[in-house]
Amino acid sequence: MSSNIHASCVVLKNKGVLIKGVSSSGKSDLCLRLIMRYGARLIADDRVDLTIEKNKVIASAPKILKGLLEVRGIGIIKLPVKQTAKIDLVINLTDEKEKIDRIPEIEYFEFNNIKIRQYSLCGKEDSCPDKILAAITLL
Repeated sequence: MSSNIHASCVVLKNKGVLIKGVSSSGKSDLCLRLIMRYGARLIADDRVDLTIEKNKVIASAPKILKGLLEVRGIGIIKLPVKQTAKIDLVINLTDEKEKIDRIPEIEYFEFNNIKIRQYSLCGKEDSCPDKILAAITLL
């Protein structure tokens, strides 16, 4: 099974992080902050191809978007990429910080009957990249 979804993806500390959210929720900006602060590697921005390999969800960039990251106010920049990544963590971005539970129920992103741990975060919060790094330590 293969699917193209509206999302972005990076590899951080050897873990694939899929970042979902509505348009303008801060997906690209969050990728930029993870890349600049923590040395994450870009997989894809804006659109992500998901496939299944050996019962794992694998992310890659559509050919036309490979290595491109939208930086609002600057434009489209070209970055080195990692070709593919196994998705280990999913971040669902919301603009509504007050709707995020302090101690949330466990959430999962499901793709082709494979469940991956998901957290809902406010992508525009300055601490969002730090929270993602903390979530990776829980994996």
